Order: sequence, then C-alpha cells, then structure tokens
Amino acid sequence: MTIADTWDQRISAFLLSPSQFLATTTSESFLAEVLHELRNDKANDQLKILLVSMLLEHPTILCPSSTVGEETALELLSVFSHTPQKSIILKCNVMLAITNVIICTSCLATHTKMAEDWLDLLFQTIQDTNDYRCGVSQQPLRATACDCLREMETCNPGLLSQKLEALYLLKQQETTVLHQSYCMLYTLGLKNAIKILANQKDVTDLEFKSILGGNEGFAWKTNQLGLTSLPINMMVQVPHLPPGLDCKELKSIMSSLLEESYLLTPISQSALLRELVEVVAMVPGLSPTLFKSQLLRLFGTADVSLMHATLFMKDTFTDSLFTGEDENFLLKRLVSTAQHPLLRIPEKLFYMECILHFPENRPISSCGEESLPVLVTPRLAASLHPTVFNDSATMLCRLNLLCLVHLEADEGEADKGIDYLFDHIMALLKIVDNDSSREVVVTSFRALFIFLMHFNGIEQLPEKLIERLCDMYSRHSRLAPNLIGLADRIQEHLDDPVWSVKLLRGLQKCIMEMPPLQLTIHNLSWHLKVLRRVAKEGQITQKNTIYLLLNVLINSNLCERGNWQVGNAVLAVCRNLLEHPSIDQTFIELADLLQYISVHYDDTDIKDHARFYYTLLTNLSWEKLTGVLVKGLNGGRTKERSHSAIMAESEGIASNLTVHKTNRHVLQLIKVHEKAFQSSLESSEPLETMEEARNWMEVYQGQFQTPGFGSEVILRYNLTHAKESDPLFNEVFTICLHFELRDSNYAKVNDIHVPCVFKDRKPPAVKVKLKPFQPYPTTLRLSAIFTTRDGRSWHSQLPDVSVSFPEIFLPLPLPPNTPCECKEQVFDSIWEAAASGNPDKSATSLFCFKTGDESLTTLIETHFQGYLITDQPIERSWKVLFFLPPMCHVLLKITQAEDAVQVSIATDNWELLPFVNSYLQNITDHCSATVKDG
Repeated sequence: MTIADTWDQRISAFLLSPSQFLATTTSESFLAEVLHELRNDKANDQLKILLVSMLLEHPTILCPSSTVGEETALELLSVFSHTPQKSIILKCNVMLAITNVIICTSCLATHTKMAEDWLDLLFQTIQDTNDYRCGVSQQPLRATACDCLREMETCNPGLLSQKLEALYLLKQQETTVLHQSYCMLYTLGLKNAIKILANQKDVTDLEFKSILGGNEGFAWKTNQLGLTSLPINMMVQVPHLPPGLDCKELKSIMSSLLEESYLLTPISQSALLRELVEVVAMVPGLSPTLFKSQLLRLFGTADVSLMHATLFMKDTFTDSLFTGEDENFLLKRLVSTAQHPLLRIPEKLFYMECILHFPENRPISSCGEESLPVLVTPRLAASLHPTVFNDSATMLCRLNLLCLVHLEADEGEADKGIDYLFDHIMALLKIVDNDSSREVVVTSFRALFIFLMHFNGIEQLPEKLIERLCDMYSRHSRLAPNLIGLADRIQEHLDDPVWSVKLLRGLQKCIMEMPPLQLTIHNLSWHLKVLRRVAKEGQITQKNTIYLLLNVLINSNLCERGNWQVGNAVLAVCRNLLEHPSIDQTFIELADLLQYISVHYDDTDIKDHARFYYTLLTNLSWEKLTGVLVKGLNGGRTKERSHSAIMAESEGIASNLTVHKTNRHVLQLIKVHEKAFQSSLESSEPLETMEEARNWMEVYQGQFQTPGFGSEVILRYNLTHAKESDPLFNEVFTICLHFELRDSNYAKVNDIHVPCVFKDRKPPAVKVKLKPFQPYPTTLRLSAIFTTRDGRSWHSQLPDVSVSFPEIFLPLPLPPNTPCECKEQVFDSIWEAAASGNPDKSATSLFCFKTGDESLTTLIETHFQGYLITDQPIERSWKVLFFLPPMCHVLLKITQAEDAVQVSIATDNWELLPFVNSYLQNITDHCSATVKDG
C-alpha cells in the first residue's frame, strides 16, 4: 500500500468521524503530520488537496485555539508561497484553507498580525485586474481571493469600509469574467459600510462621502453590527441614515450596479439585488424607483433565486415600488409558473409557497399566521386544483392552498369548491382501498388531515368520511396505525375533538360487527391496537370491547398457543381500561377477563401481569389506580410511591418489579483453553487404506458443501465474580447471559442461562457456541440479568469476550486411529485443491523465521500438536492442517533449512493470509520474520 493510499484511508476516516479518529491520536500530532505532508515536495497535488480539505471541513477540531490557528495559517502561507504557479488548483485550495483557519480560530476577530498580512496579500492579488501581471492562467487565484475577502467581510462587517473607492475602481477596470466577483465584493462592502454608518448618530455629509471615497487601510475597529441581513418581517426596526444627506454619488453608483446586473449569473444577480435593496431601505435619500427598470425582466424570469429576490423587494417596498397592476401580474405569473410542466417538483413547491405567503401591498393580517392573500380568488386558483395524478408533495401543497381559497370564498363558489375537494379525498381513499402502495396511503391520510383541519365544522362531510374510513378498515386492517395517527393528530390540532371520538367509536363498532373468520391472528393484532387507542377515550363505553376480548380468548386457541405478543397486546388494552373513567360500569367484566388470562394463558409473563392488574383492580379505588398506572412526564417508570395503597407504605412491589443497574462489573467469563467440535463424518472405524482415505475425502468434500456442516465452535469459559464486587452480589441466581455481536461475521449467539454463582464455590462452566460466517477474530459484548438473595433483579455489563484467530482453529474431523499415510493422503488432496484452485479465493504464501532445533520442537508441540498430520523430526519436516468453519482450510508445511525455518502456507481463502501471518509472527515471538506472498 502506497503512502497516498494510506493517507486516503486516514483522510476518509477523519472526515467520516473526527472524534472517533482522534480517539487514537491527538489533534496536535495529526495536524503536524498533515502540515509535514503538505511541505513534502514528492507528494502529488491531488493528495495535498485532500489534506487541505480537512482544514476546510474541520478547522476548529485541528486548530482548537487562536494560537494554534495562527501558527497553522503561517505554515499554510509557507506552503502557498512555495507551491509552483502551475499548481493553480492547489494554490486556490490552500488560499481558502488559510482564510478558513483565520476566521474560525478568531485570528480575524482579534486582529492578529497573520490576519493583517493575509488581508494585504489578498488585496494585492485582486489588484492584478485583467491579468496584466500574472496572466490568464492565474485568473482562478484572483477569483478565490475575491471570495476570501467576501467571506472575511461577511464575518467581520465593515472590514472593507475604508477601501470602497479602491474596490470600485478595481470593479470598473475589470473586464474579464471576474467582473462579477469584484462587483459582489464591492456591493457587500458598500452595504456593510452604510449599515455601520446608519447605526451611528448625527451622520454628516462629510462622513457619508468619506465612506464612499475611502481608500485607506482595513477597518479593524470592533463593531456591534450583526451578521444578519435585512429581515423579511419589516416590522423589525431597520436602521436609517438621517434625511437630507447628499446621495447623488451613491445614487450614481447604485444605477451603475443595476445597469451591469444583467451581466451576472442569476444567483449573483439575486444576491446583488438583495444587497442593494437593503442599501435603499437604509438611505432615505434613495427612492425605490431605482429598481423600476429591472422589474420587467424580473417579472418574466424563470429562475427561482431571481423570483425570490423580486418577492423580497416587494415585501420591502410594497406600493412604493409595485403598483396594483404589478401585484396582480406578479401573482398571475406565480400561478402559471407553479404548474409549468418543465419545472422540477421543488421549484413548483417553491412557487406554491410564494403564492400562499405572497407579500401584499395592503395585507389584511399582520400577526404572522397563515392567511390567504386577497387577490388569490377561486377563479385565479382554479388551475391549481389537486388531482390524483399529481406527485405527493405537489398534491398536498395544492390541497392546502385550495382549502384556504374555498374557506374564504363566497358561499356559492365555496360550496362548489369544497365538493370538488371532498370528491378528491374520496378518490384518494378509493385508491387506498384497492391495495395501493405505502406512499399513496401516507399521502392520502395527510390529505385527509389537511381537509379536516379546514372543514371539520361542516356537518355532513366529516360524517361521510368516518363511514368511508370504517368501511375501508373492515377490509384492510393494516390501516390501523394510519387511522390511529389521524385521530391523534386531529385531537392535537383541533380544540374540539368530536370528530376523532366519532372515528374511534365507529372503528370500535366495526370491529365488534366483524365475523369470526376475520379475527385471525394477523388481523387481531391490528384490531387490538385500535381497541387500545379506543380505550383511552373517556367518552366511549368499553363494555363491548371487554366482551369481544373475552369471547375471542374463550372460543379460540390463543391461550393454549401462549403467543407473548398477542397476550401483551390484550394486556395493553386492559391497562387502558383500568384508567377509564367508567370503570365502575365494567368492573365485573374486566375482572373476569383478567382472571381468565391469569389462569388460562400459557405464558408466565402474561399470567403475572394479568394477576397484577387484577390485584390493582380489586384493591384500589379509581383515583389510586390511575395514580399507580400513571407515568412520569418523561415516559419513565411507574411512580413507586403509588404502590403504598397495596402494601401499607411498603415499596417492596416497586422495588421487586424494577430491574436495577449495577455501577461496575459483577461477573466475568474466564477463558478455559479448550474447545470442542463435532462432525457428521466422525466414526469409530479408522481409515486403514489409501483407498478408504480417498473415499473419505470424496464424502468429506461432498458434505463440506452442505450448509451448517462443521459450522459450530464451542468455547469453554468459567463464570466467576469480578475482582472487586459488592458483597451484595456474593450469591446471585438465575443468571441470563446475553451476547451482542460487533460485526456480521458470526451468527447470533443464543442467551445462556446459569442457575447460580457463589463466590466461595467452584465457578460453573459455560459453553459458548459460535457459528462463523467468516472465520475472523471478533469481540462479543456481554451483559447479564440476575437476581440476588433479597429478590431484586439486576442488570450488569460484563467485560467483553474476545475471540482470537487461533481459537477458531479446529482439527480435521478424521476418524480416530487413522494411520499417518492416510492422513497425509487427505492433506495432499486438500493442499493440491488449495494450491491449484480458484485464483480469486485460493492462495499460497511463504513465512520464514530463525530458531534453534530445541525451540522449534517446543513450538511444534505447544502450538501445532492437535493439528499435526505428519510428524517427521528426523527429516525436520512437519505438516499441519487447520479447519476453520464454515468451509475454510489453512495448511502448513514446516521445513527446517540451514539458515531458517520455512513455513509454506496454502489456503482456500486468501483473505485469511494476513491473520495467518500475524499468528505465525506471534508464536515465533521475537524471531526475525519475512513474508513472501505468491
């Protein structure tokens, strides 16, 4: 891997998660490496641009203080000055990085020497107008310098206020495409200078002219000018210069800028217009009619940014610039553009929002609430009626607009329009009824919500909607979440929740009247969700709900099946019924239901909860019952003090029902260095001949392809107490060990249950069964839930369990007492298959190390004894075979040469070679080793 590749990986890791990346190093050391590599003449420009990008994205992370920022900017300036002129893209990126660091680390705000020098350099760069000095090739550098100066002026308003004359001359002299950059830089400086002046008192003509004709140094004086532009809401006070100032020169400058504006790109034109609008708003001597000449082309624009600037202009100047005819024309223009077939959906939505929030000359409402402009009449908006062929966003936006239109229309037009919108809603529901996609379902219910928000007061239409929704639910119970969500949102946004209550009552009736064949397990889960929500409504009687639940449980096999999810859903309904205000009317029926569940349901957890609810119902008044069941505002656990009504101020029940969390490790798994493996090929009959060995190999290769063959590794551990544990946990019972995987290389590990662990007794053995998908090292996150002698339940995090690469090694499942010749035959067959197999998977390699004869013999006996196929100490050669589930092999031929030990490696999975190499390096300890892959 090359240095560039290494840096690519490190840069990607840093940009993905800086905090995670810096967890293994420090920002100072990493910044030093970055700057060192930037000074490296051998590094290519592309790598350096990537390095600079980190300072553009996260300057404050790499430069946490002003001092570090200034030092970094100096280093980057050195890189900038030593970068050759031909590397123009790199120079531009470094220029941006220096500016970014200076601004973000407060070097600009504190007026450091580096910031002043950098500003001088930027200004010198832009003074090369029309590329007279450096040539056309350096044009991008000047454009970047203009952008950097704009950014510094934006972050420190007024910085360029004493250089306006110089900037204006540069703008006038520039005739290349960079005229736009100079124009935008000057306009921003002009606006900020006037805003600073407008915040002062008693401004004279001399001060005003000195601003426009300033050609001095940079204005470093700290000012209180905010970074925000002119607010859209004109009720906010805007600073003004005093009237009577001589504005002839400023008016001439403004006219010149407006005349040149058509030369700019639409986005730059929009920004320019916004700046100039703010200038005119602050200078009483300037008339908004300056923009009159621009309105004709702005009204006809198809660009979103220019239209937005036009509306900003209209909101600022209203009838001072726009006549009633202009207003009417602009609104018609927005209506026609909002339905243009060539526009993208976001642009259409933008124009729809512009219509809805159109800045009128004489707005009726000024309180900021959503209200329709007076000029938007049913006739004007007729072409914007929603259809089922619109995309979801456009249709919902149109529906909301037309609802407002017809809500404020005359009675005759309103009735006609509302009927059309109602038919549209019914058409959407018909599409949903025909098994439409999830997107259509969600869109239809959102449209229904919008319609009801505007027309819930009409008598007939909401009733028809409830009938239609209940009819639809009878066929599509999967709509339960959508209907519940609709009822909840309507209740949240309407003062009168009558419609939601009627809908829920209708759904309850619909479920009651369903034939038994429709109450299947799948449909029942949806019905229980609806009934749980219905049980929250105090205005709806619940006796029918209880009768239905009891009837279903008695006349079906739900109790015998013991499905926990279904039982929990039934109990959720019962829980809401316990809080219902009319519980006195359903006391006997609810008690019968809970008692039946506690006796007949075949799930211990469901039985216990039903018994607990039955105890609460039969022992507490409704007020105390709701106090017990009420939850905290943050959705926390049930208030423990409420249980005092049952146990006479004792909090035993609450304590026992709560799972407490330990502050430190209580238990740990200690590894026992042995593992087990079972194969379907194991037999008591050894392989006695070469023919039997070949036959066994054929059977092995055939069964090796069978999913699940030889796939489990059983690791053995002892479950013991941690070194420092509270005496409270010296005796723990009914331990449930839960494993969580950190990667996807292994199948889910099942929970392991241990009866008890006593500190003064022998620790119990625990077998962890691993089923690898890929035989790589891994780490398992481990936690445990257990109880102590006082009956309390605890949750504790245990130290992680690491599974190393050697622990996955298994011996080949050959029958016992098989002769060495037959073992070697099997070894050679697998070696040949691995060495000459698929080059995309198979691979061979060579590992060498130095060691003495005795050390080599010890190493073989220690690490390879259980995996030896042939052992020939006299000939100084050994053959070792590791099987790695689910279907990988690693084969070693170990030979002692004169100067070193050679280990030839073959595997049918080349991705294992790095792990094999690391394993061999570890077991050969400090011996020198070299690797040669083939």
